[in-house]
Amino acid sequence: MNMKRACFLLIGFTVAIFMLTVRIFYLQIYAGKELSISANTQRVSDINIDIPRGDILDRNFIPITNRTKEINVLLKPLYLRDNKEETSRIAEILNLSYDKLSREIDFKKTPIILSCSQREKDALAELNSQGISFINSLKRYSENSIAKHVTGYINKIDKTGQTGIEKYFQDTLRIDSTSSVGVITDAKDNLVSGLGYRFIEPEKVSKLNIKLTLDYHIQKIAEDVLKKTGLKGAVVIEDVVSGDIVAMVSKPDYDPNNIEKYLSSSGKELFNRAVASYNLGSIFKIIALASAYENGIDPNMNYFCPGYIVLGDKEFKCSSYASGGHGLIDLEDAFASSCNPFFIELGIKVGHKNIINTAKKFGFGTFTGVNEQGVEEASGFLPDADKYFTYGDIANISIGQGDVLCTPLQVADMVATIANGGIKNKVNIVDSIIDSDDNTLKIVKREEGNRIISKDVCDKIKLLMEKVTISGTGIKANLDEYGGAAAKTGSAETGQYINGEKIVHAWFAGYFPRLNPRYSVAVFIENGKSGGAIAAPIFEEIARDILIKGL
Repeated sequence: MNMKRACFLLIGFTVAIFMLTVRIFYLQIYAGKELSISANTQRVSDINIDIPRGDILDRNFIPITNRTKEINVLLKPLYLRDNKEETSRIAEILNLSYDKLSREIDFKKTPIILSCSQREKDALAELNSQGISFINSLKRYSENSIAKHVTGYINKIDKTGQTGIEKYFQDTLRIDSTSSVGVITDAKDNLVSGLGYRFIEPEKVSKLNIKLTLDYHIQKIAEDVLKKTGLKGAVVIEDVVSGDIVAMVSKPDYDPNNIEKYLSSSGKELFNRAVASYNLGSIFKIIALASAYENGIDPNMNYFCPGYIVLGDKEFKCSSYASGGHGLIDLEDAFASSCNPFFIELGIKVGHKNIINTAKKFGFGTFTGVNEQGVEEASGFLPDADKYFTYGDIANISIGQGDVLCTPLQVADMVATIANGGIKNKVNIVDSIIDSDDNTLKIVKREEGNRIISKDVCDKIKLLMEKVTISGTGIKANLDEYGGAAAKTGSAETGQYINGEKIVHAWFAGYFPRLNPRYSVAVFIENGKSGGAIAAPIFEEIARDILIKGL
């Protein structure tokens, strides 16, 4: 019995192995080619329709990115290929070349994705075509987006950050999930029945956002005011108490969706003027004055200004040169009217080393730190304090001419330091990394303040800055009706010429309100000629709008 069972099992195993061998032979040798062809009769082709990214937000969690609705029409070539009339209507509605669209439909099987307006969508929907679908999404940037020089822009193809916050926080903003649409066809590119075109939803992935220190509404006010002038320049607004940058504007700006247009443009739209180095002019007199006070040199003196001062073989003119000079003048009037000879005389008393060292305390000649938060910046330039200075060299530096270079960002920070009583705060433009529920995951902002100048000195300088807007060169920025302002004007000669005319940059730097300063503002206008005439009204309008809106 056992012998029979063993024989039966042996025969069974032998038959099974034989049949398996035959089957393998059949699949691999005899039918292999046919089965391979059959396996390839179903093909899946996908095309990405969206590569999501985390948002960039303002300090109040208002989105700066993904604010504009976008409609995309999805054309399905395999449904449209034999329908020339429908293709013609689509081309007409979307204002496309029929021949070009027809060729794309004939040669493609993956969907053709095109942007369209609401009007175009409505017209296409009336066709009731199986070959047309729509995708509603949010556009990363639009022509109305703000703070473009801060946020930067992304690559159209793979949606990676190329500049600014987008580039610096690429790994944080990137989401490893995409939505796509696929098409399933046989080997002859015929749609597989029941499958065809299908949407492939992205996996649920947590999104990380970047929260900036910018204030959406203040940024928008500053951009609108500067844009209205049509001038090239920059505006930087800093929170006096915290050191946070609440607005950073550079004009002209650009369309983030059409970067190629600006790569060789003479307008330098991609260039961030808010963090570029420029000749400073009379704004630097604040530094010379602070240096005098800090080094125990009394700047109060009665000085006779004939409209110029001669040092060696050089003549330095005052803004009052054409009218014969200011005559006998004291510190208050000299600062308010920006008298060059007065401050040259003071600068010689103070000495170039003291002036340069004071400028360094205010952060001139070094980065503010926003470059460590995604916004590239220039460091400006100060001459070497240890080199030999002639009286002419000291004269230049005392009034912010010659080798002194500063950025609008550095100027706004200098004024903020004076306005808050001598505490220099760390400058920030990024606050934190947060999740989609606004929970803080990482604090980026550096909260640190160091006293670099006494409050007593700052109070004296503030009184002089107030006079500038009341009776001096900055009277066009008078805000007495709204709480007042304090400031300094500047007109910086560059040593350059255009069409035989000197290039002179216009500056206006101040703070408001007068008694309880909240914001410092630096206005820079490229070749604006006069800080008082051109830059001051821009400051006034921006500050007035902010105060009226209670921001």
